[in-house]
Amino acid sequence: MNRPKLYWQALFLLAGLALLFFIDISQGAVKIPLHEIVSILLTDKTDSAWYDIIWFFRLPKAVTCVLAGSALATGGLMMQTFFRNPLAGPDVLGLSSGASLMVAILLLASQSLAFISPLMTNPWIIAAASSLGCTIVFLLIIIIARRIRDNATLLVIGLLLSAATISFVSVLQFASKTEDLQAFVIWTFGSVGNTSWKEILVLSSIILFGGSLAFISIKPLNTWLLGENYAQSLGVNIKKSRLIIVSATGLLAGGVTAFCGPIVFVGLAVPHLVRVVVSSSNHKILIPAVMAGGAILLLLCDIIAQLPGDTRILPINAITSLIGAPVVVWVILRSKTIRM
Repeated sequence: MNRPKLYWQALFLLAGLALLFFIDISQGAVKIPLHEIVSILLTDKTDSAWYDIIWFFRLPKAVTCVLAGSALATGGLMMQTFFRNPLAGPDVLGLSSGASLMVAILLLASQSLAFISPLMTNPWIIAAASSLGCTIVFLLIIIIARRIRDNATLLVIGLLLSAATISFVSVLQFASKTEDLQAFVIWTFGSVGNTSWKEILVLSSIILFGGSLAFISIKPLNTWLLGENYAQSLGVNIKKSRLIIVSATGLLAGGVTAFCGPIVFVGLAVPHLVRVVVSSSNHKILIPAVMAGGAILLLLCDIIAQLPGDTRILPINAITSLIGAPVVVWVILRSKTIRM
């Protein structure tokens, strides 16, 4: 791939990211002039009510979009390469379902168990429950990955774990009270607007570690494209690389689910959309590209979700599904057959 073309593609992604980031922080129920937004970002206008809106709501929300979008897209790329399946995504390991199960237990039992109900005012409790659910499923996957050699089998086991946790959640929903069910359903919609700067610091630390593991896995990922036997013939430690790739995806998807809820289709759709712009199979190029692409897509979805002149915001999952579902259909039609 020639360097000038690569530079133009990188410039296109970075320019799109910067533009959508600024548009995102300029949108909302309160109309703030563009020059005031620039002034607030560059100076310390603590006496302005607009300052609080920008710095304590809109800016954290935009930063969360960038972090969550890049993490989910990177996890999706690694899963599609690892399983050599264009329809694989971060959820195939069952992490989101594990998080949903623990949050369901917490929220759907909050009215029945008196000692749980007061804890619901603390957003860290839900994040902790979600993290615990992700961790339990993640540890199960790690144990299984150490015992089996076939990636397709690991994919099937992940899907089965996901189905099992979803069935438990369904039972809890059936037996729950209306108020508890409403709180859980709202959580499943996903949200990028409820994170504080302290939560963003924790989320960024998790994503930084998971992203570092992804960059460490560039060489194994490139060899996985041609199959496990080819990777092994080039001296790749199959068991070690499998654990690193699964661990990276688990951290990226689990961290986002803990603080933003289950956000669908981003990890599945972004790698395919980025390949339209960046025509390369080298993960040294693809990983940074999908990170930018994931951030761009989630910022775009957040902009669309904000109803102009209205205080209401559409669920982020509704928008990601509207964009992601046609991409999945396009992938199926283009590939004609999907290999498992």
